[in-house]
Amino acid sequence: MSDHNNSPRGVAEPAIDIGDAYVFPSPSRPGRLVLVMTVFPNAQPGALFSDAAGYRFRVRPVTVPADGPGSGFAVGSDEYDITCTFAAPASMDDAGSPVQQGTCTLPDGATVSFRVNDEQGGEAPGARVFAGLRMDPLFNDSTAYVETLATQRLAFRADGTNGADGWDILGIVVELDVATMFGRAPGTLLAVGAETVTAGKYPMRLDRFGRAFVKGQLLGELGADTVNRDLDLRELWNQEDPFEPAANYLGAYRARLNANLAVMDGIDGKLDWPLEPDGTHPLTELYLGDYQVVDVAKPYAEDSYLEIEQALLKGRTHTTSGGRSLNADAGDANLTFIVTGGNGPRISDGVDQATVRASDNFPYLAPPNPDPALAGRILAPSKVADQLAFLEAAGLASR
Repeated sequence: MSDHNNSPRGVAEPAIDIGDAYVFPSPSRPGRLVLVMTVFPNAQPGALFSDAAGYRFRVRPVTVPADGPGSGFAVGSDEYDITCTFAAPASMDDAGSPVQQGTCTLPDGATVSFRVNDEQGGEAPGARVFAGLRMDPLFNDSTAYVETLATQRLAFRADGTNGADGWDILGIVVELDVATMFGRAPGTLLAVGAETVTAGKYPMRLDRFGRAFVKGQLLGELGADTVNRDLDLRELWNQEDPFEPAANYLGAYRARLNANLAVMDGIDGKLDWPLEPDGTHPLTELYLGDYQVVDVAKPYAEDSYLEIEQALLKGRTHTTSGGRSLNADAGDANLTFIVTGGNGPRISDGVDQATVRASDNFPYLAPPNPDPALAGRILAPSKVADQLAFLEAAGLASR
């Protein structure tokens, strides 16, 4: 899975466990930017947002470095935050379900109030917000993905199985007028990260999400990192600022990314990302900045995930809005980017869309499953070999 059940803290309190994040220009309302955060993997009817946490989107302007193309963006210091909080339920609806109220504070200081699960959401000048139970937009063949990483060979089939089929999540959708909320930003490129934090005057980071498949896969244990072979980096990574990781563990993150990215590059039997003389992988610095990049001046594009990053690395001008739409096949895009470097056909896991495609209209996320899947909640092992062994024991995979 993208980031579902990928930290001990998130498994213990699923309401703060971020499954995915998405950022894209609205397909139906030009001039609007949509931010989506999903939490509470495999949520059931009656699931609630935490009243002890803040759900925060952090947005900063970025540019291509002045000294030319490289492996990372130059991140500005100005920040445009959107933080949503939720009250403990104080009443029940006619069906006997708890009624929860929420409030989002916008970059200009204004607030939007809304009721959870109200499809109309709440509105303020230049903003609209929805929060509630929806269908999980994630789709990929998670079992074949684990097999591919563990065996270091492509294990996908033409008719893949969506590991998230039947799952619901709690989703937060924030639609913002670009001119109103980001008009002071220099340029049109924005970096976006999603976080859950403790409520209060001094929030502490609980979970975070930038690009898909970073924490659980690129920072997982593929057996290649000889420096930190038995170190689970996921909770350490959760504490880092997405724009400015602290120096404390940078060496550990770099060693893990250098090792894992090199392993994944060789999955197709050829080398597309030659290492630097010191062993640094060309993508390591890019992934250390764990955020999505979107061009708010470009129109909506469904399948433009990582296009801006690829343009940066190749020294060309990007052509799409980038970001990540709800219907984007991020799993395929991610593997193709890392494994082939764009030098070959697109890698497909055989799953091309979610159970129900997301809508072009607010609140974008598909309604919840009428018969949601029931699944236990366990911490996904950091070691991919342990993940495969678990799947084999459950009869879901075979080498």
